[in-house]
Order: sequence, then C-alpha cells, then structure tokens
Amino acid sequence: MTGAQIIVEEIIRHGVDTIFGYPGGNVIDVYDALYKNAHRLTHILTAHEQGAAHAADAYARVTGKTGVAIATSGPGATNLVTGIANAYLDSIPVVFITGNVPADLMGRDSFQEIDILGVTLPIVKHSYIVRSVEDLSRTLSEAFDIAGSGRKGPVLVDIPKNVQLDTCKYEPGPAGAQGGVTAHTSDICALDADLVDAAVEMINNSRRPYIYCGGGVVASDTGADVTELSDKLYAPVGSSLMGVGAVPYSYERSLGMSGMHGRYASNAAKAEADLIIALGVRFSDRATGDTREYAKSAAVIHIDADAAEAGKNIGADICLRGDLGEILPELLRRVDQKPPGSEWEGRIRELKALGSEPPGDGFTPRGVIKHVNAHYGPDAPVATDVGQHQMWVAQYYEFEKPRKLITSGGLGAMGFGFGAAIGACIASGRNRTVLFTSEGSFGMNLNEMATAVTYGLPITIILLNNGVLGMMRQLQTLFFDKRYSQTTLERSTDFPALAGAFGARGFRATTLAELDAALNSIDELSSRGSSSGPCLIDCIIGKDEMVLPMIPSGSAFKDMLTR
Repeated sequence: MTGAQIIVEEIIRHGVDTIFGYPGGNVIDVYDALYKNAHRLTHILTAHEQGAAHAADAYARVTGKTGVAIATSGPGATNLVTGIANAYLDSIPVVFITGNVPADLMGRDSFQEIDILGVTLPIVKHSYIVRSVEDLSRTLSEAFDIAGSGRKGPVLVDIPKNVQLDTCKYEPGPAGAQGGVTAHTSDICALDADLVDAAVEMINNSRRPYIYCGGGVVASDTGADVTELSDKLYAPVGSSLMGVGAVPYSYERSLGMSGMHGRYASNAAKAEADLIIALGVRFSDRATGDTREYAKSAAVIHIDADAAEAGKNIGADICLRGDLGEILPELLRRVDQKPPGSEWEGRIRELKALGSEPPGDGFTPRGVIKHVNAHYGPDAPVATDVGQHQMWVAQYYEFEKPRKLITSGGLGAMGFGFGAAIGACIASGRNRTVLFTSEGSFGMNLNEMATAVTYGLPITIILLNNGVLGMMRQLQTLFFDKRYSQTTLERSTDFPALAGAFGARGFRATTLAELDAALNSIDELSSRGSSSGPCLIDCIIGKDEMVLPMIPSGSAFKDMLTR
C-alpha cells in the first residue's frame, strides 16, 4: 500500500467512522485515498481548519473515541493550533494528521513548509514526524494508543509528502487503547496499597466530606461510582466546569459547579468541608481562587491519572495516581457506610435552600436557557462558545447525562462553539444539537454555518445578543469604574438575515413567547422535512446582564459577589 492508503486503513482500524479536515497540496494523496474509501470512512469538509480541529475534539467528547483532524502543511497546519491547544488543556483525545513537504525539501524554506512539531511541542501529549513509510502504521497505532489512554490528549503526526507516496507491505500496528487491547505502558501505574489504606481511613474519619468531580470523571465514565460513593458517605457532590454532567443535575446531593462562577451552595459546602475527595481535577485558578484560603479547614485526597497534577496547584494530603475506574470501586468496597441524619447532611440541605433560584424571571439569560432546556430535554448535546453565555449554561442548564456539555474549559477559546456543535451533532447520530453563543464568539467562526448547511446538520443556535463583549464589560463595570474600552461592539449585523444568506433559517426573539414560537417553528420545519439544517435564534438581552455569583480573580469564597 501507499502511505496515504495506510493512513486511511489505520484510522478505520481504530474505530473512527468520521474525520474532519481541509485538503491541500501536501495531503492531496491522502484525500485521493479517502475518495476511494468513502464507503468506509466519512470525511466532513469544514470551512476552516480550526473548525475541523474543534469538530474532531467534540466528536471525541461525545463518543468517547479518539477524534481525527487532517490538514495540509504550512497555513493548514498552523490553523489547527488553537484546536490542538484546546484539546490539550481539556485532555481530549484527538490525533491531528498534517502533511508536509517532501523530506528532501524540509529545512529549505519550501513553499508552505512549517515546523509544526516545533510550533505545537508545548501543547501536545506526544508528536511524531514520520520519515519512512515502513514506520507509518506503527506510528499511527502508537498515536491512537497514547491519545486515548491514561490522561487523554492530542497527538500530532506530521507526514511528509514522499512518505504518503512511497509503498510498503502493510502490516497493522499493534492494537492499543482504542483497539481494545492494552493501555500505553507509560500510563500504567500500580496502586500504592498503603496510600489506599490511608485514604480509606481518612474518609471513614471525616465528618463533612465533599466530593469534587472534574473532567476525569466524565472521561472515565465513572459518574455512577461517584453517586454510589456519595450515597454511602452522605457527601455532597460539586464539579469543575469540565465535570458538569458527571452526576445528574437532579441527583439529590448534586450541588453543581463550584469555582469563580460556581453555585453558592457548591462553593460554601466546599469551604465548610473537612475532607475534599478530588476526582480527575486540576485545581485550576478559576476553580480555587486564592490558594492560601482555598479549603483551609479540609484535608484533600486527590485522585488523578496524571502524576504531574499531584500538588501542582493545591497541596494534597494523599495523592493516588491511577484510573478512576479501578480506584473508585476499591474505595466503595472498603469505606464505611455513614449513618443518615448527620449535622452535615442537614447543613447541605440548608445551603441548597439558600442558593436556590427564584421562580421565572422573564426574558433574561436564565429564562432563555431554562426554556431551551425544557424544550429539548436531557438528550440534546449542548455546545457553547466562551464568555458569559458559557457560564450561564453551566449554571442553569440541567444536565442529566455526561458528555452532553461540550465547552472549552481550559483554553477558553472564543470561536470553539460552532465547530464543536458540528462535531457533536455528527457524533450523536445527527440528533438535534444546541449551540449557545454570543455575537462576540459567533463572529469568530461563523463561517462554519456553511458547513452545517451543506451537511444539513440539525443545530439550533441560541445567540444571546447583548451588543457587547459581555464578560469583559462585566469586569469593566465591577473593577474598572465603567471604562468600557473596546467592549461595545456597535455592529449592525442582522444575524437572522445572515443565517438566510448561508441557506439556514433565522429568527429573532425579544420575549419568551417569541422564543417559544421560534423553537416550535424549527420543530415544525423539521417534521415537514423543510429544514433539517441549522436554525439561528437571535435573542436580544440586556447589555448589563451579569454572571453571578462571582468570586473575583485571586480572591476567596468569603469575597463572593452575589449581586
């Protein structure tokens, strides 16, 4: 086989059914191989390589498989960089395949040549440049193995054009994590029995335990183990942004997201706990605030797949490195069942009541999100861009299942949402997908509307339009004496008309009744087969709406702003 054919075979062999990309001269042979295998592997042509990167990222989040994005050399490869960084900071398994100039032209400033390995070195889990076609199948197999095992993450494989053209006898590389055999050896770590004993003892002796879930719980599909542990300990469960949906919103001890824009009850319970059981979290600055004040009265048990996280941001009393799917069942088997009716249990009910939301509040961000949530229910994937709307969704949308919230947590990449909605929609079997965005974020990658229309993807875009860069305006209001420097957009874009120009349907809503009418019209169009593609609802909200509660950057829970 040619190298290009081997690339396609390895992608298929690792269980991937859909990839995302954009052709160019130094991957044209790969695209010829894709043409010949279109009956076996679907390729989605995005409007921009960044859209492809975010779509592959979302495909991985929704399916649990490894995503794949392909780009040519030079600008094609560099257009992937934001998407690679996003996958890296959120620990999402994606294999990024880039073409490059022939090996004998490398280092000569050839047309569209770039050292993409050097560019991306700090933002990948691993990277390769393949210099011989004989090494290609093994390298790609390793790439999928590394991306999908341990603490997951992106892997870059750069393949010069001559390697794509050269031929060799194709022998499949050894199956790895996604192939269903073994995890990558560097990610295997035997549990320290003494540390497990110490963790069990600490849990049994605690009187006010708090379970803190991160993206690792979602990635390891261990939400059911978390709720079982919570039931056994009568412990509340909070989450990071990446952990939203790890346990159902309706679970009686679920307190929701904690951190800078977390719920009052979740932050308060963490502050009053005597033990934090942290599962697959990074303790980022947005989650902790002032680390000198963070959980001062609590011991910490930190369980994570990555040893580098131990003590990096918050000192832990016990650090267990390993797979949550192995560690949580062991803890469940050994920790004591706590009796009901404790003072802590009563305090958690009190905190939930204090932090409960008032009844309906009209055409506000919360009102819009609640209406959309009620309309589409718990099964719709929900993608977001980044900004106020992202935090409102994390606060108010009632996620009952994992892998339904697709958002840029670590990088906070404006423009992530549309590509992510495309990937999520395809990964979910083209189920109706919701994208929450704002005019600031939407303007960064609205070109992907062309992709969604071309493929007839049923995406409902809820554009929370306040005419400003909302999160920055909020900070300027609170901390910069209302000096609104470059955050008032003053744009005259007609978003419903823009949607129509792309071939989508556009609506505008200024009341909840108009929002309901637009949602019902979308349903009716879909039922008649008139529009299975994207529809946009331009929701006009007040420019001074704020995301509250808020713990100012670098501050502690005691400094939380609630109004």
